[in-house]
Amino acid sequence: MSDNGTESTPVIKKIKKSHGGHHGGAWKVAYADFVTAMMALFIVLWVLSQKPEVIKAVAGYFKDPMGFSEKTKILIEGKANPVPSIKSAEEEAQQHEMEKAELEKVGDKLVHELKTDTDLLGLADQVKIEVVKEGLLIELTDSENDVFFDLGTSELKSNARKLIYKIGAEISKMPNKIIVEGHTDSRQYNNSGTGFTNFELSAERALAAKRALVTGGLKERQIDEVRGYADTRLRNTQNPLSFTNRRISITVKFNKQ
Repeated sequence: MSDNGTESTPVIKKIKKSHGGHHGGAWKVAYADFVTAMMALFIVLWVLSQKPEVIKAVAGYFKDPMGFSEKTKILIEGKANPVPSIKSAEEEAQQHEMEKAELEKVGDKLVHELKTDTDLLGLADQVKIEVVKEGLLIELTDSENDVFFDLGTSELKSNARKLIYKIGAEISKMPNKIIVEGHTDSRQYNNSGTGFTNFELSAERALAAKRALVTGGLKERQIDEVRGYADTRLRNTQNPLSFTNRRISITVKFNKQ
C-alpha cells in the first residue's frame, strides 16, 4: 500500500544481461586460408627437394588421383625403385612399326652407299639387306667369282674386309644390338683327326667378321651374339655344296622395350 492508503500496482523490471559484442566468423575464414597456404608452401618445398622420379609421381597423382596406385605411393615414400609404365599392345605395335621403318631406311642407305662405292662395286651385288622378324638382316654371300674367305680358312679377303668396315661404320650409329653368324656349305673339312669341323670354321669366320665390324667403328657392347652354324641352315638345300650356302649374316636386332 502507498502512504495515502491506496493499493499500488507492483512494477516488475526485467534486466537483460548483455555480453560484449562478438566479431563474427570472418577471422576463421582468413585463418583457414593462411593454414592452407602454408601447407601448400611446405608441399612445394618438399617436392622441390625430391628426386625427379618422385616429382613425376606427385605430378601424376594430381593429374589422375583415381589412378594413384600403391606402387606410386611406395615410390614417393622411397621404399622401392620407380615402376616403369606398361605400354599397351597398340602402343608397342606402333613403336615396332616405327622402328621397322627406321631399319628399312638404314638398309636403303647402306645399299646406296655400297653401290656407289667404286672400291666395292664387285661385292655390292653379293650383299642382301632386308627386314626380317629379328631385325635388319645384312647377308654377305659368296659368289661364283668372288668369295669372302678362301675355302677352308677364316681369313677375310681384302675387299671383303673393306665391305664389312663400311657396314660396321654405318650400324655403329645405331643403339641396336648385333648378331653375327657364320655359315658354310656341306663340304667336309679335312680335320686329320684334330676335331676341327665346319662348326669351328663357321664360328671363326663369324668372329673374323665381328672383328672387322669393330674395326670399322662398331662398339663392342653392341655385339649380342656370335654364332657358328656350319651347314645346318643351308640356303640351297638342293645343292649343299653351292657357294650360296657360304655366307656371313649380320642382324641388327629390334630394340626390346
